[in-house]
Amino acid sequence: MEEIISEIRRRLNEEASSETKNNSQRFFKDEIKCYGVRNPAVHSIAKSAFKIFNSTNKQEIFAICESLFQSGYNEEAIIAADWTFFVKRKYEISDIHIFKRWIDMYITNWASCDTFCTKSIGYLIDRFPETIQELKSWTSSENRWMRRAAAVSLVAPARRGKFLPDILEIASILLTDEDDLVQKGYGWMLKEASKSQQQEIFDFVIQHKDEMPRTALRYAIEKMPDERKALAMEK
Repeated sequence: MEEIISEIRRRLNEEASSETKNNSQRFFKDEIKCYGVRNPAVHSIAKSAFKIFNSTNKQEIFAICESLFQSGYNEEAIIAADWTFFVKRKYEISDIHIFKRWIDMYITNWASCDTFCTKSIGYLIDRFPETIQELKSWTSSENRWMRRAAAVSLVAPARRGKFLPDILEIASILLTDEDDLVQKGYGWMLKEASKSQQQEIFDFVIQHKDEMPRTALRYAIEKMPDERKALAMEK
């Protein structure tokens, strides 16, 4: 296990540049810990290292993922998210509790949160819809990343027109959340749902537009026709 982690870190250091490191910080309000490797290269390292490791033992892979998450480096968190997704066929319903712990303990920015949630947790929910109840419990967490995860984990299913009642319930719970990253998260979820169920999402936005923060509202209506955007933005 230590050998493959060392190999991943060696490759990240090889690809790192101070220019990319400095540019990466511009996308985050808080300071992030990163090598300075561009995302395409990070995903490429994840794929090639996974082939070298050549194991489909979920417990071994999850142990490596946890070590990568623990480091605090953004690139290592993204590789951990990729590796977790690579063994998605082996997911069990109880894995939702492992994923919850990883978010609560190790996720520190929107990039690693979204990579992990839209892929791994989104797939788990698709496969085990009963885990949505666990997802809803995250909306009351004091951890902003848990609350954002409750929404962005449904982005991929929302895009396919799934789980609309649950999506609207989560959006309702997070409706007046004061954290702009949570607002953007549930707004994004609503935007994806609007691609196949625009009328329902438009009705929800109109019903709640006086309470909904403008940040969330703008995300939710982004893909709607101009006339609907104008109605939603009316004071």
